[in-house]
Amino acid sequence: MCGIVGYIGNKPVKQILIDGLRELEYRGYDSAGIAVLQNHQFSLFKAVGKLVNLEEKAKNFETTGFSVGIGHTRWATHGKPTELNAHPHLGSNSYVVHNGIIENYQELKNMLVLEGVKFLSQTDTEVIVHLFEYQLKSASTPFEAFRQTLEKLEGAYAILLVNAAANDTIFFAKHGSPMILGRNHEGETLFGSSDAALIGKCHEVIYLEDGHYGYATAQTVAMYDEKNRLVDLHFVPLSENKLSAQKEGYRFFMEKEIYEQSRVLADTLMGRLRDESIYFEELDSALFVGINEIKLCACGTSYHAAMVASYLLERHSKIRVSLEIASEFRYREPFLTQDTLFVVISQSGETADTLESLKMAKKAGLKTLVICNVDNSSMVRLSDASILTRAGIEKGVASTKAFATQVCVLWMLTLYLAGERKTLETTEIKRQIQLLRTLPAMVTVDEALHEQLRRLSKRYLHGHGFFFIGRDVFFPLALEGALKLKEISYLHAEGYPSGEMKHGPIALADPGLYTIALLPQHKLYDKTKSNVEELSARDSTICSISPLDFDKSDDHIRTQKSEDYMLEFFEMMVVLQLFSMEIAVRLGNDVDMPRNLAKSVTVE
Repeated sequence: MCGIVGYIGNKPVKQILIDGLRELEYRGYDSAGIAVLQNHQFSLFKAVGKLVNLEEKAKNFETTGFSVGIGHTRWATHGKPTELNAHPHLGSNSYVVHNGIIENYQELKNMLVLEGVKFLSQTDTEVIVHLFEYQLKSASTPFEAFRQTLEKLEGAYAILLVNAAANDTIFFAKHGSPMILGRNHEGETLFGSSDAALIGKCHEVIYLEDGHYGYATAQTVAMYDEKNRLVDLHFVPLSENKLSAQKEGYRFFMEKEIYEQSRVLADTLMGRLRDESIYFEELDSALFVGINEIKLCACGTSYHAAMVASYLLERHSKIRVSLEIASEFRYREPFLTQDTLFVVISQSGETADTLESLKMAKKAGLKTLVICNVDNSSMVRLSDASILTRAGIEKGVASTKAFATQVCVLWMLTLYLAGERKTLETTEIKRQIQLLRTLPAMVTVDEALHEQLRRLSKRYLHGHGFFFIGRDVFFPLALEGALKLKEISYLHAEGYPSGEMKHGPIALADPGLYTIALLPQHKLYDKTKSNVEELSARDSTICSISPLDFDKSDDHIRTQKSEDYMLEFFEMMVVLQLFSMEIAVRLGNDVDMPRNLAKSVTVE
């Protein structure tokens, strides 16, 4: 989603802001801008499209000495991607950048228009700066005007605001959208909506909590909570390792992240595999006492990982499992009981719908667990317990290694619970632990296979759509394969349980319908094979993925023979990721930043 950066210090501010925004490009954006305050004078630059357009606009602008700056990459919510709608937004003598959505913006805008305020943009954000200047007319100080402004806002926000009268100050606030404050040994203060923007620039940071607001100058940081009480500042160290955020010779971040799944899965497994049991240092077995149901809640790719877990948990842990799409769960008045463990899954830990669902579960008194990639994220701080997936920075908008590590953690959680509940024999747990140990090898990309997929991709560029089909855990993998293709190729694709073909979808079968069939040797092979044959008989173009030959295929992608369906799952996952990527490459698309999408969806 949108990205925020801020800076207070003596270095050339333009480059610091643009460099910070570049580290946030992976979140997705359609416009960008910066505002710099020096000697009570503002300089503003905004551009539609990529950061290079902003750099061109600001190429002749430089600062010397002390200055204050804020910057933003915008992903359109209210108003189209235009320069007028790009942040920062201006008042008479103030600028603001904002992530989130101000839900009562229309009401506030109507009030301000009656007071004679003229709006330039279609955004909800512009309300903030005009409301601040309206409050400034009667407030004793700019900070008091900022506090009064926050009291009137409803919704989610991370805000940085600068005012010409407070020449050395950035006002900040966080409610529902992430915001981080950092400092370094040179006395500089920086802000970012993700720590990626601060790595290498700060040595310590504060991850703001909901309701925190305050002001920062070169000498002082003052922060208050939602009850207007002064908050003690507790900085924590920030890693300075940026290597994992670079492409390292790969064409795209997505390609790099597919290839590094072997390494990150090794990290995910590290320290968690014992000879006959799973060990999670993060978990207390008391979390599961009195629990008779697990409710898994997530969005998008994380929801597909949750669906995989639903099969494994019921099969091996013998516990009732229900699945929730977070955006639906929030509004359907769910029936929640105290014997339910509420588990949320999110790559960023900031996904708006999932975060709000977690808050609902907490309010209802349920025990909560988050499976997440980002320590200190909002979900991790809010939940009773958390398991980190250890995927590292994922810059490609279409998730790959985050999905792999989520499924891996959920598989381990299944075995952990099976051990706690005595629902699997120790010999079977030990066998599956041995399977887990082989995962890094199973997802290592075979160069010959990648080359085959690269060549094959040219045959799947035209047609009226794709069916990805599979059974059992291969159904959510089919959903994930279809999602990957949709996200980066912009081709229509659907995932289906293969047994559902004859209940309607098979009506679409013809040579222009491409069926990507997941045919694992060790899970319902004959049943799935029969369903694929039905599609072949209707002249659908069949691409099978299997370790076994299939004579009805137009194209066959041969996977390794392995001893268990979960190993087949992970190898097929890699095939689907690479296949989708190579199709998108041939279509000339921006693989890492597909249109209309954002990495971290921090608004509804």
